[in-house]
Amino acid sequence: MHIQSCAIPGPLVIEPRVFGDARGFFMESWNAAVFKEAGLDLTFVQDNHSHSQKGVLRGLHFQNPGPQGKLLRVVRGAVFDVAVDLRRSSPHFGQWVGVELSAENKRLFWVPEGFAHGFLTLEDDTDFLYKCTAPYAPEHEQSLAWDDPDVGIEWPLDGVQPLLSQKDSVGLALTQIRSYA
Repeated sequence: MHIQSCAIPGPLVIEPRVFGDARGFFMESWNAAVFKEAGLDLTFVQDNHSHSQKGVLRGLHFQNPGPQGKLLRVVRGAVFDVAVDLRRSSPHFGQWVGVELSAENKRLFWVPEGFAHGFLTLEDDTDFLYKCTAPYAPEHEQSLAWDDPDVGIEWPLDGVQPLLSQKDSVGLALTQIRSYA
């Protein structure tokens, strides 16, 4: 397993060891002992599966209180995945990192607690899986506006209007959210 830091401390791109031959491939997407040895001593309480068509934008979601760390991967299709630092005490507050996750590249993306998370599907019939360190608590969920100019995410939209849920279409500006300490 190869772990790569991002421009903002916290999020990590994880490239698992993949063993392939003419029959297909095998990889471990999660092994508690291996991740702990790499400095990620995590306990997951929930697994989620999202299926979307091309152009769907989900997020930017976070819970406060009850923040969730998320280990993300794509098993079919591709996404542009984004994490935004919402820790007021961080020198990187309001900054974002993005990474392409796909069935082809088999990367995992670790988004720690204290970050908003969202993704844009780049292909039809994309299946996105993620593990969470805390349970979903709808009463504490917030949405940061996906297009907040103060954050300035460079989504690869190529002139396409993203498909948003009602909740995500009314996300709050960075100046309006209840951020982390």
